[in-house]
Amino acid sequence: MSGAIDTIERMFEHGGVTSTAPITRTMVLWAPDWPITAALRTSRVSLSSPIALIDRGMVFACSPAARAEGVKRGLRVREAQARCPELVVLPYDPVVDSRTFDTVVTGIEELMPGVQLIRPGMCAIRVRGPARFYGGEKPAGIALVALLADLGVTGARVGIADGPFTAEQAARSLHSRPGGSPVRIVPQGASAEFLAPLSIALLDQPDLVTLLRRLGVTTLADFAALAADDVRGRFGEGGAHLHALASGLDSRPVIARVPPEELDVAISFEPPLDRVDQVTFGFRSSADRFIQGLVAAQLVCTALRIELDTDAGEFSERSWLHPRSFTAADVVDRVRWQLQGSGVVDAGLSSGITRVRVIPEGVDAIGNHEVGLFGSGHDERIHHGLSRVQSMLGHGAVLTAVVSGGRTLADRQTTVAWGDRALLTRSPQQPWPGQLPPPAPATVFPVPHPVHVLDAAGGAITVDDRGALSSAPAQFSASATGRDMRTITAWAGPWPIDERWWDADTHRRAHRFQVVDAGGTAWLLVLEENLTASGAAHGPGSWWAEARYD
Repeated sequence: MSGAIDTIERMFEHGGVTSTAPITRTMVLWAPDWPITAALRTSRVSLSSPIALIDRGMVFACSPAARAEGVKRGLRVREAQARCPELVVLPYDPVVDSRTFDTVVTGIEELMPGVQLIRPGMCAIRVRGPARFYGGEKPAGIALVALLADLGVTGARVGIADGPFTAEQAARSLHSRPGGSPVRIVPQGASAEFLAPLSIALLDQPDLVTLLRRLGVTTLADFAALAADDVRGRFGEGGAHLHALASGLDSRPVIARVPPEELDVAISFEPPLDRVDQVTFGFRSSADRFIQGLVAAQLVCTALRIELDTDAGEFSERSWLHPRSFTAADVVDRVRWQLQGSGVVDAGLSSGITRVRVIPEGVDAIGNHEVGLFGSGHDERIHHGLSRVQSMLGHGAVLTAVVSGGRTLADRQTTVAWGDRALLTRSPQQPWPGQLPPPAPATVFPVPHPVHVLDAAGGAITVDDRGALSSAPAQFSASATGRDMRTITAWAGPWPIDERWWDADTHRRAHRFQVVDAGGTAWLLVLEENLTASGAAHGPGSWWAEARYD
């Protein structure tokens, strides 16, 4: 550490920063709480509700109402719910985040070409052209905010400065207050002065930031005061780049994104068609054209979105996945299934269809899906057979099992339609205190069976608050009548479950045991505690057989 301190002292002695790279005058648009905004567009939750998006068991983003209750990013779900019992928990989906903002970027490109996407909710634009067109930098920023308001995105902020880094900090420095300007401009050449009092943590390099703080460098001004050559020698090119950012010498250019090739297809019907077979027959040629366009681009589609417009002004939208890749017949099947789910009376629809549009949401290189030299074996035949049954019986007729998160075995069982992505609200990767240790039982009863578990003297068995048993389990009956008593030759447990302790109506406390009877059959038994309104145990509780190890 002393060597690092000596290096920092030499940097301060030399001081100064030099850079000859050109700096682009940049406008950065920032939409605060964009993940929340994107999630609300695909759910029916109100923005006034406290909302948290969860990623791997942690709060990824939260709404202003949730922050007012003390919820913040990085909290565990249970801690966030303890601070705000009314918290609405939704899974964070980065696909929805990106896809929703892509429509915003497309709208911006119609007004101001040359948009560079930084991340969902933030983009950069070279300010020179818009400033000339609108008569100045501030009018250009105001026009950009007005465009987002027309697109339904409120509270957007714009920062204008030398380089994307300073412009981003200018946008983030704005506070949403009534009557406040949504645009902040850092004058040309004043970036270092603007950045000087800001925290070193804005460089978003935790290891470097921790070291600099230990050495007394806490602000961007402190870091910028170091000699550029010494920073490069001590921290490498990455450190030199961060030093240039802290000095207001962000020479990164704004690289306009290349709009993706249009691979979607659409067909309009005039007059509207009110029968499923008519719509699917009319869409067959469009489905062929859709697949041919993908093949021409050396791509296959693994996920697509179908949009339906009706004569009554209704709009239906749904995403579909495929275990392998879509063919033209698969696309037609998905259109038919979506039509059948939108209100079928025999073969007729509740309202005529005026337009069908298919958009590829997930694509892959066609070379990754080529059939092998000797065929693709059993997987191809299984997929073909299941897809055939699904086309005859309907989309929800063929289900596949997926393991989700949860403490009980019933919570971990999830079924989804063949080919669909499992939208798990409970991730199996999250920590689940009280989850049953492996191995998992092979047979899980849809409804737990009531049983009687007794000790050697025939007395009831209870578990105290510290997890200690009143006596060892010696026998149990697999029936509610108490007959057919089985001797317990081995047992393990208890494994406690304590769920929703903050809600008296749904609070559950239980203890699970693994037991083996004299016949060699292993069972998973659960002792459910009878709880009072205050959460105290009342009575001996109820025993249930939850599963069997076959």
